[in-house]
Amino acid sequence: MEILPKLKQLEENIKILEELKQEMQAEDIAANKRYEWELRYGFFESIQIMIDVSCKVTNHFNLGKPQNYRECIELLARFKYLNKVNTPRYIAMIGLGNLLIHEYTTIDTKKLYNFLNSINDFKNFISEIRENISE
Repeated sequence: MEILPKLKQLEENIKILEELKQEMQAEDIAANKRYEWELRYGFFESIQIMIDVSCKVTNHFNLGKPQNYRECIELLARFKYLNKVNTPRYIAMIGLGNLLIHEYTTIDTKKLYNFLNSINDFKNFISEIRENISE
């Protein structure tokens, strides 16, 4: 299933995002395009890992036939692989991923910076998946 290596990569990404949060302020992103790129890629890859893990677990345990990434998260919550309380935040992360892909020219850098306050959502996701699967 290859879930644990993906979760480990997500943990590494979280460390980098936490470092970025310590190194910069919202205003720095507008002044330094490199910071914006680092945040965009860090979030994009981390969100993609969440999506990959969610869909792989959904498929592996035959939880249903999701039509989109949101449904992968919803199925995991329905079958108690994820905490239903956290599910809306995970779905919001997928929404950010869509913005990063499709609306990349209109991303508000302050909002992008504020997503650094959502790093714990990634940590919660990792913890919940680990608790509920065994490879």
